Amino acid sequence: MSKQIPPPRTAAALEARRLRTQAKVNQVRDSIVGLKRQKAAVTVAAVVRRAGVSRTFLYENPDARALVADAVGQGSLTQDRTGPRLNTPNDTAWRERALNAEDALKAAHGEIRTQRNRIAQLMGQIRDLETQWTDESIERITTENTNLKQRVRQLTQDKRTLEERLQAARSNSRFQDRRISQLEAQLLDAGQAP
Repeated sequence: MSKQIPPPRTAAALEARRLRTQAKVNQVRDSIVGLKRQKAAVTVAAVVRRAGVSRTFLYENPDARALVADAVGQGSLTQDRTGPRLNTPNDTAWRERALNAEDALKAAHGEIRTQRNRIAQLMGQIRDLETQWTDESIERITTENTNLKQRVRQLTQDKRTLEERLQAARSNSRFQDRRISQLEAQLLDAGQAP
């Protein structure tokens, strides 16, 4: 029987879950060390509070369960109180996929709730806007809009006319400057003649 290679997305999800699980195990280890350093009683409840993990995680994860059992001194935590153990890699992969699906489902439900709230807010804003406008005010605003558009067209046309006049004035000014230069040159030439 050949081992199935998971698709890249599944492999990435499995790796992310493995890293999160390892981080939680490290939190459990650190909390146990901290409790021992403070000479506080190492109990499951104290480890749960300090590590920020759930009791379910402590009982279902074999590494975390072993850490707590060693620290507490209760070998009964390592017994099969949590249910049947997973024996095959396929069972483990199936469980990981199921947990990934649960996480994705939880995230999707959260996103759906967020989107529904946003839609409700926007629908309320639309209703508020619709109730503020009467037929009379809509007609008045439409008339004002038409008048403003005509005014914009008129101002655009006036601007174009003024730009043409400015261009003509600049052209005349350049012509006059050249004419003055020519006349000054003629005067200088006439003044130098014997």
